[in-house]
Amino acid sequence: MVHDFYQKPIEPEVLGLIVDRAHQLYELEEENRNLISGAGGSPLKGIIGTSEPMLAACRLVEKVGPTDATSLVLGESGTGKELFARALHRLSSRSGEAFVALNCAAIPENLLESELFGYEKGAFTGAVKQTKGKIEAAIGGTLFLDEIGDMPMPLQAKMLRFLQERVIERLGGRSTIEVDVRIICATHRDLGQLIESGEFREDLFFRISEIVIEIPALRERVGDKAMLAQTFLDDFSKRHGRSFRGFTDSARAEIDAYEWPGNVRELENRIKRAVVLADGNQILATDLGFTEDKDHIQQLNLRNAREKAEREVIQRALSICNSNVTHASEVLGISRPSLYSLVKKLGMPEPEK
Repeated sequence: MVHDFYQKPIEPEVLGLIVDRAHQLYELEEENRNLISGAGGSPLKGIIGTSEPMLAACRLVEKVGPTDATSLVLGESGTGKELFARALHRLSSRSGEAFVALNCAAIPENLLESELFGYEKGAFTGAVKQTKGKIEAAIGGTLFLDEIGDMPMPLQAKMLRFLQERVIERLGGRSTIEVDVRIICATHRDLGQLIESGEFREDLFFRISEIVIEIPALRERVGDKAMLAQTFLDDFSKRHGRSFRGFTDSARAEIDAYEWPGNVRELENRIKRAVVLADGNQILATDLGFTEDKDHIQQLNLRNAREKAEREVIQRALSICNSNVTHASEVLGISRPSLYSLVKKLGMPEPEK
């Protein structure tokens, strides 16, 4: 892969800088490839990030995973809550047993109970044979209840009894069945608000939240957007038989500046679309559905960022000090001449007094 070029005549110092830069870039790419390939056997498989909020969530998973604590994973849609649930399972002594997932929001209310608890033959029209539910299927392993906040109130009472006594009854059945299963729940909804509105049982909340793990939104994960984007690009390029020289600077700037309301899932879908539709050997901002915006690249310029910060702080100091230069310079920790010099350099209007 070509990282740079240099025209003759050769200047040894400049050539040395270019070679060093290429070497550093190669090492970073190699490290990224090793991290991604090494994640295959990791309990935190698929969880990628180096931002502090993400590392804090991962450290909590590593502590809680080996226990049998009932855990509640909170986070916006698309943040990867099921990945964290699976990581908890893989870190536990139950890792060799089943991981059974059920989305409470995806199943009609009248079918959810039978999906969870199973049913006996003849329990209702169409029940032609005895059928085990998801809870029984997870015996010895882990049951993951996604979107627990959407569970209907009548079923919440039955769920609470199961969590308290660890026994179930199939629909139409009369005998109780003891079950040994770990419970992990997840939701993107505000359970506190649902409790206040009477849509979620407070006692059930306390049962499912022995440990609460909060997954940060992608917009809160400083530095993780580019890493995830590159990971998805490498993955989808391999799947579709494409080869790219990464992203253009403009594309990276747009990825970093965008809020990503759909979180990691939205980023993944955008990268997949770009890999399929891109014509060049680099992913452009337009391939990702963005317009080319040079302002986002300029915002990354250290000199511009420093001048912007200095301008804002000086404006605030002058405003607080009622444009009194002596007082403002004291607040800023600089001399009067230095303040005047900065004001002039930044092209700001000279203070009146």
